[in-house]
Amino acid sequence: MTIRAGVAGWPIAHSLSPVIHSAWIRAAGLDAAYTAYGPESDDQFRDLIGDLRQGTLCGLNVTAPYKEIALELAEEASPTARACGSANLLWQDGGVLRADSTDGHGLMAALMEQAPTLEMKGNIATVLGAGGAARAAVHALGEVFAEVRIINRTPARADALIAAVQPHTSARLACSDAVSDTALVVNALSVPPELDLTTLAPEAVLMDMTYRPLMTGFLQAGAERGHTVVDGLAMLIGQARPSFATLFGVAPPDVDVRAEALRVLGETP
Repeated sequence: MTIRAGVAGWPIAHSLSPVIHSAWIRAAGLDAAYTAYGPESDDQFRDLIGDLRQGTLCGLNVTAPYKEIALELAEEASPTARACGSANLLWQDGGVLRADSTDGHGLMAALMEQAPTLEMKGNIATVLGAGGAARAAVHALGEVFAEVRIINRTPARADALIAAVQPHTSARLACSDAVSDTALVVNALSVPPELDLTTLAPEAVLMDMTYRPLMTGFLQAGAERGHTVVDGLAMLIGQARPSFATLFGVAPPDVDVRAEALRVLGETP
């Protein structure tokens, strides 16, 4: 019987998750399918989760705007998902709907791959934004950095993020515009950030969580100034690895899914 899984969000046409997972499925020789689902409302998303509960699907990755609802619908959630306040992975396990968040894993995997010399322990990271993506980033970075700062146009949202995540991390979380001493800046906004790069130390690393385009204006400006930059595609692939293992019960094969994703993006590997 074909194992069926997929990714749910709206809009969903831009998602590269089917490209990545399908490449792994082919390489592993699995009788499986990974499909993009585009529920346009909360009710349609809940209907899709009904299919998951009935066994039509073995599991789903979840993207915006349904990550918070995914956590609410789960019967069991990992500590990471609870700390992030959202889930990007739902699956059936012995009749129990479980939830996890692999976004933080993807972020750290991207940093280790594309900025291997970044010193994290004892240093400061800065996150731009205070939405769901930022919360997952702050939680993950708080596991390794001494301090994580949040810059957001609405300070009240940054304060709310800190209040939600601080109990789950030993790092100091702060709302601050100071970046001269930060080792890492992560853009978790869906729009180009307004940040004066001249205030950054030369060794600061820049990361963007988006991947369309792969080299965003934020990353391009950083690269032109000599900063190490980390793209959102590396994070997407990083979060997909543990998702694939959970959904299909095998580790992702060692194939170059990045090259396949770059081809779809129209980028040169």
